Amino acid sequence: EVQLVESGGGLVQAGGSLRLSCATSGFTFDDYNIGWFRQAPGKEREGVACISIGDDRTFYADAMKGRFTISSDNAKNTVYLRMNSLKPEDTAVYYCAADRLDCSAVASSYDYWGQGTQVTVSS
Repeated sequence: EVQLVESGGGLVQAGGSLRLSCATSGFTFDDYNIGWFRQAPGKEREGVACISIGDDRTFYADAMKGRFTISSDNAKNTVYLRMNSLKPEDTAVYYCAADRLDCSAVASSYDYWGQGTQVTVSS
């Protein structure tokens, strides 16, 4: 069974940092692209970052470039999202997702999703 489990969310003050983890199982890790998305109440789900596991390419939304870093540990089938210089507008539920075909910015392109982890940034 395919499974993606996020962890590492919590409450942090503006300017602080968090590292989110996405532990995966049930599929061939190297064949997939793993993306991070976020969604705040009343807002659309938006792409944050993505990593193509097979060739180690990474992609970022413009708002996250320079602050967020996506990486993977193939031995653990796990993807990480390091978030620095956090702002209140980063507050959202963060999800990881797996896409067999590409590192898409479109949420509907992804095949599998985790349950999400809450990130709250206080002013």
